[in-house]
Amino acid sequence: MPDKKLGLYIHIPFCMKKCLYCDFCSGVYGPEIRKDYVKALTNELRYQSERLYDYSVASIYIGGGTPTWLEEKLMDRVIKTVFKYYNVEPAAEITMEMNPATASESQLFSYHTLGVNRLSIGLQSSNEEELRTLGRVHSFKDFLRSFEAARRSGFDNISVDIMTGIPGQNPLSLKKTLSDVFLMKPEHISCYSLIIEEGTPFHDMYGEDDEKRKRGEPQEFLPSEDEEYELGKTAQNMIKAAGFSQYEISNYAKLGKACLHNVGYWKRTPYLGVGISAASLIDEIRYTNTRDINEYIRKGISSNFPLYNEAEALSEKKRMEEFMFLGLRMTEGILENDFYETFGVLLDSVYMLPVERLLSEKLLKRDRGRLFLTELGADLSNYALSMFLLDKD
Repeated sequence: MPDKKLGLYIHIPFCMKKCLYCDFCSGVYGPEIRKDYVKALTNELRYQSERLYDYSVASIYIGGGTPTWLEEKLMDRVIKTVFKYYNVEPAAEITMEMNPATASESQLFSYHTLGVNRLSIGLQSSNEEELRTLGRVHSFKDFLRSFEAARRSGFDNISVDIMTGIPGQNPLSLKKTLSDVFLMKPEHISCYSLIIEEGTPFHDMYGEDDEKRKRGEPQEFLPSEDEEYELGKTAQNMIKAAGFSQYEISNYAKLGKACLHNVGYWKRTPYLGVGISAASLIDEIRYTNTRDINEYIRKGISSNFPLYNEAEALSEKKRMEEFMFLGLRMTEGILENDFYETFGVLLDSVYMLPVERLLSEKLLKRDRGRLFLTELGADLSNYALSMFLLDKD
């Protein structure tokens, strides 16, 4: 097995229905598009494997969209292509995202047999009204059935996504969602705050409210900043009390069940992204594929590579910034010696002023050569992490 490690991300952009808040590169497409996309995708996988022969794949993440909405025979082709052309480590973590009610038990069993060993299930809420508000296509009962089917199919590493800040959500409904999730005994929980993204139906519906909230003015539908903070702390306290360790700002895991693929992102392990809009970081160059599915299919089927439309050689300043604000997202923080070994200079020679300021504000803590955000720093992470942005070249 090669010494160099690689994370592999595979983007499946297909959905049963687009959620109202979602700004991911995904949508509802017909069967011919799905079939052609997989042909282009497997061609890209083969092409990329030729230039990355000296890497071993430590983790694979199949995201979307809703990967489990893709026909089983097409997903089978994708997974088998990866194992045929890449050096996949025997203990590699292989995650597939799914929405409840988008895969049968036989499909889940098939994916597990093919090597998928981790599922990430997007629940968001167990409250039916909140699910309707979000435009989700499933019910809480659908989630229960899907979770139980996954267990019967052999999955012993399951993550559940939940969301805070949903219009109409209150601490009582959030506590009910969390209690419902705990009963299922997942190994991992991701807890994200709703963001109102431009270009989404939610922005049309709640954009004005969101702007009022940012200005500190009363709003009609969305939780206020104080209410949103209360929801976030409620979730954090309950999840920790249920025996999960917070290893990143939005992620919690049972012992040994942190998502290795995402940890690779935060530690800047090289990664390859295939599919529309997918990003890669190889040899400190970031590539981003086209977002146009028709262009991707046309070029991919004809093997007109590469398929990226952006390539940026990261400057040393950019790499330093990413080292800090990605690494500090993790509860363990960063080692100052790792900074020196990576860049050949002491961390304080670059970041002495922001570090001293954040230490004085009790947003950052230094302990035996390690820097990490305090609980208050994690609560104010947008502000704290922005301090590590350097002047542009």
